Amino acid sequence: MAKKAIEKVGFDPIKTAHDLGIQSNHAYIAGFASVVIAMSAWLISRGKKSDDRAQSDRWGIFVGHWAPTFFAIGLALKNEE
Repeated sequence: MAKKAIEKVGFDPIKTAHDLGIQSNHAYIAGFASVVIAMSAWLISRGKKSDDRAQSDRWGIFVGHWAPTFFAIGLALKNEE
C-alpha cells in the first residue's frame, strides 16, 4: 500500500538515502547513539541548578524519541538493501 502511494508521488526518501550510500547499519548506530545522548542530556540537565526536574525529563524524552525513528529508518533501509 505504501509502495503504491510512493510510486504515485514519484519520490522515495528511503531509496534516495540508499542511493546516497546510507546503509541500515548507519541508522542503527545513530539509534543507539541517540539512546546514549538522551541519557547524557537527562543527566547533564539534572545536574544543572538552573533547570528543574521537569525540564531535565523533557530533554531526555525529546532526544529519546529519536531512537525509534532511526531504528525504523534502519529497517526500511534494510528492506532496500
